[in-house]
Amino acid sequence: MLKRTEEPSEEQIVEAAQNGHLDSFAALYNRYYSSMAALAYSVLADTQLSEDAAQETFAIACRDLPKLKSKDKFAAWLAGICRNIARQMYRSKDGHVALNEIAPAQDKDDKQQCRDVVQQALRKLRPFEREPVVLRYYNGLSHAEISGILGISTQAVHGRLTRAKRKIAKYLKRNGFIGSDYEST
Repeated sequence: MLKRTEEPSEEQIVEAAQNGHLDSFAALYNRYYSSMAALAYSVLADTQLSEDAAQETFAIACRDLPKLKSKDKFAAWLAGICRNIARQMYRSKDGHVALNEIAPAQDKDDKQQCRDVVQQALRKLRPFEREPVVLRYYNGLSHAEISGILGISTQAVHGRLTRAKRKIAKYLKRNGFIGSDYEST
């Protein structure tokens, strides 16, 4: 009979990565890459730039991982690096426009126009409001996972999501879209 081995905790994986175990760093990369890309997207609103920001985040994390004191704060530490990189990239974008922003409106179907309006509403949110929305609804993370990544409580995640949904609903209502049921949530 084979014994089932327990999965290592995140702290154990971080410690192994700090000690130079490449497979452990790869496990952290696999666990958090899509979340970091989503977090960067909440700032940049451009998929390719967001992926570049996520890649750069992990390059810096690899270099600076030995400096991390609290292994249980890895996700929040990583998110901080990602936010800074995304903000730097945003400031240096200099006229770069996302491809989805240059397509003529008449060439878009109703579904795409709806997505575009929601994207515009998202861009109106402040970054700390936009981050949990992107992580939850575009990346499918739970409140607990978002809490770990952003370094805030699950109640704070819930509050930010609720306020963001209300703001998005108001924006949609102001722009003639029906179904702004979120105002009462």
